[in-house]
Amino acid sequence: MVTVGIDPHKRVHVAVAVDAGGRRIGKPLTVKNDGQLIITLLKWIRSMIDTTAVTWAIEDGRGFARRLADELLLAGQEVVWVPSRLTVAHRKLHAATGAKSDVIDAIAAAHAAIATPSLSRHQIDERVRELRVLSDYRSDLVKRRTTLINQIKTHAHLWLDYTPGDLARAKTISLLSARLDAASMSAHVRHVFTEMVTELVDVNRRIHDLDEMIKNLVSPLAPNLLQITGISHISAAVLVTEIGDITRFSSSAKLARYTGCAPIPVYSSDHERHRLHRGGNRRLNSVLYTAAIVQNRFNSAAQQLTARHLPTKGARGARRILKRHLVDVIHRAMQLDQANWQHHIARYEPAALT
Repeated sequence: MVTVGIDPHKRVHVAVAVDAGGRRIGKPLTVKNDGQLIITLLKWIRSMIDTTAVTWAIEDGRGFARRLADELLLAGQEVVWVPSRLTVAHRKLHAATGAKSDVIDAIAAAHAAIATPSLSRHQIDERVRELRVLSDYRSDLVKRRTTLINQIKTHAHLWLDYTPGDLARAKTISLLSARLDAASMSAHVRHVFTEMVTELVDVNRRIHDLDEMIKNLVSPLAPNLLQITGISHISAAVLVTEIGDITRFSSSAKLARYTGCAPIPVYSSDHERHRLHRGGNRRLNSVLYTAAIVQNRFNSAAQQLTARHLPTKGARGARRILKRHLVDVIHRAMQLDQANWQHHIARYEPAALT
């Protein structure tokens, strides 16, 4: 039995293979977190072992390693999540005092998986995975639409009295097309504008179609989440796909830290204060920011909360407090929603490396 410990990061992952006795096999691998990740990992482990069963032990950083775990599972591999506290404990146990590196962390993850066979196995909920693909694709299309709109606004000075968001609507695109047709320009410039407007219309249509698909998928998964003011179907889809299994956050405080909404205490002598947390999952943080803005406009309780803290914290500080309270509400709603899910998890039997 071979266990591969993985220390995940944003741009690269570090993998180390150990045998059943915890002894290292071969050389560590540092692999880029790109489209060739799984191919590289499987070729690397195949070069050291032949048919021995492999368990992939990933330190629990699912924000960085979720896609890695999904792809390994779909490739027929067994994947376990190693809590960070176990990695720290085994690093202190096996490494030299004070020693820490990515390789040491990867080895510690493998040792923890060997010593704790009851660790949770990675699973895929097909509905969440399907929603994740649609949500990520929609995000890419929105970025492309923003690029097109900015290019059109930069070059078509006829559009200075409108905002970029106006071009997400068919009526204003028709108005822009009419202005471009009436404007004096060379044939080549007109061709470029025609191509950009045509592509913009196509991107808008595809985003609209994805919105309908996402709405149909997320509505039965998150009915309580959708009742929160400021949480749209798109926002709910981002929350469900980025968080996944809400039970991995045992408290709303842990979810707040994951989303970057938990203030960081900064103490100096007898002076106690907190500063903004600039880390966390920024996509989730953006959803919470939007929800807080909408809450401030339409929710009386949110308005009272921000008004109470406005004199001492300022507008931004009061909004951050509201975001932190929203995390509590979202955590409870997602717990209720997940409890009502029909627990139909797609499982994949481990297969031989091919």
